[in-house]
Order: sequence, then structure tokens, then C-alpha cells
Amino acid sequence: MTTSTLSFASSIAGHLPFTRAGAAKSFDIGPVTRAAVAAVAIGFTAATLIALTRGLLGFAPDHPNIRELSIMIHVSTVLPAVPLGGYLLLAPKGGARHKRLGKLWLLLMVVTALSAIFIKTSGSFSPIHIFVPLTLWSSYKVIATARRGDMVGHKKEIVSLYLGALMIPGIVAFALPGRLMNMWLLG
Repeated sequence: MTTSTLSFASSIAGHLPFTRAGAAKSFDIGPVTRAAVAAVAIGFTAATLIALTRGLLGFAPDHPNIRELSIMIHVSTVLPAVPLGGYLLLAPKGGARHKRLGKLWLLLMVVTALSAIFIKTSGSFSPIHIFVPLTLWSSYKVIATARRGDMVGHKKEIVSLYLGALMIPGIVAFALPGRLMNMWLLG
């Protein structure tokens, strides 16, 4: 390619909806993290869609707690948080779209965490409830680091929140017998 062709391509790329020229304050995740986020987002979203389809169409066993308000809120906020968080980590950062969707994602995460307080196994908290305060604290840190312009800290908090607070409880939800996602996916 000639210099003029590269210059033209760069100027066009800066105007495309998925690219942003001069994003000095933004960050990108490395190739290994990018691959992990993509695999997790696609895998969990697919497993969730299959489980929901099976459960809602009656192909999976009924879950005894499906009509509990806290579980309905929890499931309805965590499900869009998985693909949205993956998209935010993989798409260009720093623009108005990223900021709006990022605020929506954090709202979903906070509501998911708060609703989990009311989901109790045998009437008490379980070890997985440790993710409630961790999610709330990490959500605060995500906002604080972004407002300070600390993109290194923001990146660390976002990746930790996405892979930690969504994926570890997600694995538990799919792996433990008796949990809604386990019953609807494998039951």
C-alpha cells in the first residue's frame, strides 16, 4: 500500500461506527484476554439462549423457584450483561456509545448483585454470595478509575468484574445440579 492509500484508509476508519481515531485515553485488551472474553461471551450467551429456550418452551424440567421475583430480576439482568460486557470489552473504547453502554452494563451488574441478596439456598446465604459485595465494590472502582482517567486501573477492574463476577457465578449456575440454568440446559 502506498502512503496516500494508508492515509485515506486511516481517515475513513476514524469515521466508521466501530472505530475511533485519536482515542488517546482508551485502552485495548491484549490478544489472550480478547480471545478469552470472546470465547466466554459467545459460549455463555449460547448456553444461556439454549437453556432459556428449553425452559420457556417446556422442554426442560420446571424449576421450583422460577416464580420468585428475586430470581426473575436476577436472571433478566444477568443475561444481557454477558453479551453486552463482552461487546464492550471487544469494541473500541472511549466514545459516547461505549460510555452509554458501559453505564447500562454497570446498572445491570449492580441490579444483578442486589437481587442475588434475596436468593438464598435453604433460607441462608451460600458461598457464592461473596460476589455481591465484590461486584458492588468493583462497580464503584470501574466508575472511579474512569473518572480519574486511570485507564490502566479501569481496564483491570472491568476485566476482573467481567471474568470474575459474571463468569465464576455463571459456571456455578450451569454446573451445580438443581440451579435454574443447570436444570434448563441439562435437565
